[in-house]
Amino acid sequence: MARTSSDIALKAREAGEASARPKPRLDLFKFVPFRLNRLAAEVSSALSVEYQERHGLDIPAWRVIATLGFRNDACSAQFIAQCTRTHKSTISRAVTALLNGNLIERVENEADRREFRLQLTKKGRALYEELFPQLLRREDEILACLSAQERRQLSALLGKIEQSLDLIQTSEEADAKQAY
Repeated sequence: MARTSSDIALKAREAGEASARPKPRLDLFKFVPFRLNRLAAEVSSALSVEYQERHGLDIPAWRVIATLGFRNDACSAQFIAQCTRTHKSTISRAVTALLNGNLIERVENEADRREFRLQLTKKGRALYEELFPQLLRREDEILACLSAQERRQLSALLGKIEQSLDLIQTSEEADAKQAY
């Protein structure tokens, strides 16, 4: 099909108008991954006051203690890294510091004697037992802006997102999948 000069002029005018229109941009404040990350960082920072200022624990060390504290059995550092979505080198440094502080200890893995698992010492268990009520209280303060029904809805919605991403949601599920 032959192009006429009016066709060419029309195309040029349309191209000029298209480039003059503002291009759509990503609004980070409406982008769910950004919002979730920002909320997680802020909540984590707010909670860290409870264990950082009072006990000298950083966030990765608390993650190790918290993971070991809610479990009945010892687990590997790899499990903790997977569970908390924290890089294994960060968990490794936290484990070393906690071993040196006598808050955790290594125990032999009965199934594989080449591998060691981690568990809280009596001192570590006492620290966990002291801290978790304080952290639950702080969580309540953070969520005070939500009604009880909104809290349940938030929990259910977060669970749906976790499930859609195939994230382990309970220690029983982790044990069943042998995810450590």
